[in-house]
Amino acid sequence: MHGTLQRDGFAALAARPYADVLVIGGGINGIATFRDLALQGVDVALVERDDFVSGSSAASSHMIHGGIRYLENGEFRLVHEAVTERNMLLRTAAHYVRPLQTTIPIFSTFSGVLSAPWRFVRHRATSPRERGALLIKIGLVIYDSFSRGGGRVPKHTFHGRRGSLRRLPRLNPDVRYTATYWDASLRNPERLGLDVLRDGVAAGGDRARAANRTAAVAADDGRVVLRDAATGDEVRFTASVVVNATGPWTDLTNAALHEPTRFMGGTKGSHIVLDNPELLAATGGRELFFEHSDGRIVLIYPLAGRVLVGTTDLEHDMVEPLVCTDAEVDYFLGLIGHVLPGVPVSREQIVYRYAGVRPLPGHGDLAPGFVSRDYRVEASRMPGDVVLLSLVGGKWTTFRSSAEHLADRALQALATPRRRSTRGVAIGGGRGYPTTERTRQQWLADHGTGVGVARAGTLLSRYGTVAADVIAAIVADPDDRMLQTVPGYSTGELRHLARTEAVHHLEDLLMRRTTIAFTGRVTAASAREVAEAVAALLEWDVDAEVARALAAVHAAVPVAS
Repeated sequence: MHGTLQRDGFAALAARPYADVLVIGGGINGIATFRDLALQGVDVALVERDDFVSGSSAASSHMIHGGIRYLENGEFRLVHEAVTERNMLLRTAAHYVRPLQTTIPIFSTFSGVLSAPWRFVRHRATSPRERGALLIKIGLVIYDSFSRGGGRVPKHTFHGRRGSLRRLPRLNPDVRYTATYWDASLRNPERLGLDVLRDGVAAGGDRARAANRTAAVAADDGRVVLRDAATGDEVRFTASVVVNATGPWTDLTNAALHEPTRFMGGTKGSHIVLDNPELLAATGGRELFFEHSDGRIVLIYPLAGRVLVGTTDLEHDMVEPLVCTDAEVDYFLGLIGHVLPGVPVSREQIVYRYAGVRPLPGHGDLAPGFVSRDYRVEASRMPGDVVLLSLVGGKWTTFRSSAEHLADRALQALATPRRRSTRGVAIGGGRGYPTTERTRQQWLADHGTGVGVARAGTLLSRYGTVAADVIAAIVADPDDRMLQTVPGYSTGELRHLARTEAVHHLEDLLMRRTTIAFTGRVTAASAREVAEAVAALLEWDVDAEVARALAAVHAAVPVAS
């Protein structure tokens, strides 16, 4: 049974304004902590000021990875944990997490060997100097060693210039070697986050409540003041433990709770998405992961029929607007030209762009690339002897383990034993997901009645085994029809999402419940058709919702008329 996310989550909290634990922040780390506590039988509530999985968790590079470059920082514990979690997610979330072949173009043999120890020991950037084949080889041997005992991906391989250009003929002809290793692709971060959240709701029942568009705006004598974004209504919520999982906004959240901190020092990372079939073909279906001329690690990544390019690493003030700038776009177009110089790329091919802030700890003058990607939990006390736990750091790959640490600290404060581990527990549509062609065909035969095998296959790829619920809703919808402006989606499917996934606004559907925005299919016409499909159900003013959604997507990339 899959949990349903209620649109009136604030009302449910206001009706019973107390819980053992209140989690503030509906990104992946807050959501995973919510699920973990719900599985322990804890009375837990979660609030998110915007939409679920809409902040930094929606601005990722779409990878689940061990962090090969963290070896240079000496973060061996983190790499080991990340590889372990990656391998686990390949099993527990196989509907969204798949092996990803990754190739590093290398233009020298010994470069970086002398400077690497200095960078490792001092954690300071030297002058930009690319890592040569020898240094990368050493790193990959160490990286492979972390996958021993239950490894889920093949070991790395090396190729010389001739073999490299045979496999990737559009590469810069100056390439001397390529190194290919395997990590994992996270095909749809927002939907995986929703699966984790719905699992928590299903596990906890009435003792696991989640509300989006609900902000924690203040503290009042140990109670947290929650505000409904739609109505402005407020409620004072009581909890024995408050978990601050608001990522790069952690210090701002603590300030609102009158518990000022200076934990965070996140850096901005931006991405662009291009609709360029020639560039897509040039990747050979694999991610290109490499060091640009300025020493920044960047990627070119085929995804959903488009090409994702990222990322930057810039200091960012959290009170400032968060956008992918034109200067960053220029940077991305330049790095494509460096690695694939014969592939024409233009700004007009950008269909989406986005920016997020990594929830990194404060780092003074430490170079951004050397800031630890590890996480820690900071504890303090609010008035009324309320325990406040703040998560500093955290990333998509390690969300389960960081949530486990947070949950354990909360359980300790509650003097409540852990009932079960989340280790190895399948997530959402990953439960029973068919991983062989035979089992896939059997699933489609069992569930294709009413929508046809082809459409059932599309829905299985989109939702995992949760597609069974979507299919049932489509079959039961007398007015189901395929959209004209966004082929592949239907009105019945969208209405099911609107009913069961706490959709408040049109941009929730376009940008997070579906990939319509990510793949560049938001136009004035498609936004209106999607809005009209669900307007009666959600009591929307269609014109107002379309205008709001187009403005939200326009903030990422200009929208066609």
